[in-house]
Amino acid sequence: MGVALRDILAPYKHRTSWDALAGTAAIDAHNALYQFLSIIRQADGTPLVDEEGRVTSHLSGLLFRTTKFLAMGMRPVYVFDGAPPELKAATIRARRSVREEAGRQYAAAVESGDHAEAYKQARMATRIDATVIGSAQRLLDLLGVPWLTAPSEGEAQAARMAADGAVAYAVTQDYDALLFGAPDLARNITISGRRRLHGRTIVVEPERIRLAEVLEGLRVTREELIEVGILVGTDFNEGLRGVGPKTALKIVREGRFEETVAERMPGFDPDPIRTFFLEPPVTDDYRLDWRAPDAEGLRAMLSDEYSFSVERVNGALERIGVTAGQRTLDHWF
Repeated sequence: MGVALRDILAPYKHRTSWDALAGTAAIDAHNALYQFLSIIRQADGTPLVDEEGRVTSHLSGLLFRTTKFLAMGMRPVYVFDGAPPELKAATIRARRSVREEAGRQYAAAVESGDHAEAYKQARMATRIDATVIGSAQRLLDLLGVPWLTAPSEGEAQAARMAADGAVAYAVTQDYDALLFGAPDLARNITISGRRRLHGRTIVVEPERIRLAEVLEGLRVTREELIEVGILVGTDFNEGLRGVGPKTALKIVREGRFEETVAERMPGFDPDPIRTFFLEPPVTDDYRLDWRAPDAEGLRAMLSDEYSFSVERVNGALERIGVTAGQRTLDHWF
């Protein structure tokens, strides 16, 4: 879920056009897949499934979003999570508990005919498993889009790739990427468009946040921004009850971080978390090669195996100028 820094980052969010997003981008794959699985559902919360009952919401989102990216001049690389750090164990257990309870609430809502509650609980019960990941990676291979598995957190790897200049920017909904050092963060890329929220339709537009502007505007260093995150709470620690980002920022600016931790978080050592954000496990052992899509392979996978209509698959391919027998990327890049 990331770190709740929205209130202090609002002034540094800049709406951006799709034209401005042309170029290479490292996408937090698990974050994107979670968005697809959560949003692409029937009115009662039921995900899209094929004729055998296998969930296909993530494949639908990945196909149509990625071809949109390519059509807009983006060259995406998807970064999957590796082994979760031990620091995250408590968060993982808590999330598993929430999903299990949501699953029970979903079943009860379906039985009672409460579609609104069923939809809400179904989204909360969303999980990503090996089957989802494997089918997503297979689809990316057929699209000719590179992907890699990070040693640990995908967004940390994406942030490092952006910091190293291997890509122009990182893509994730979570603000943690800034704590991991992403110099340029793009949000709302996988969920842009019209969305239903609390019974009303809203328009979600892409936005970018630049770390240098954030640090200058907030008058903190990256290390101090990490301290703000620790006080609020991260995926690796619980924050202080009743302390939001504005209060946390004030504490850090006044040089009271260590004092506050000692007084209000007895026995807690923030150093491992600080170190993990500053020096996360990452790799430079990867190649970013974009290839021509395998149109026939895509049709075979999506239409023959997963019950996608041939027309939908062809429509996605036509968006990027690919027709049967055409295998060139020259007109894209």
